[in-house]
Amino acid sequence: MINEKICKKIKLERVKKGFTQEELALRAEINKNTIWKIETGQVSPNLKTLEKIANALEIEFQKLMDISKIDM
Repeated sequence: MINEKICKKIKLERVKKGFTQEELALRAEINKNTIWKIETGQVSPNLKTLEKIANALEIEFQKLMDISKIDM
């Protein structure tokens, strides 16, 4: 459940910024397919990947990890 919420939060933050999956991948220096797999819950991102995504989204890591308001 927690992983699903984190995946949903990543997508919400990406859309809020107006980034495509490809743009986020380029900014985070990770593969576009990895972004897709994370957002669809097919893979669980490790901490290093989450840090890269937070930096690419220009938000604090703690904000990315705050899933308290994410409904499933």
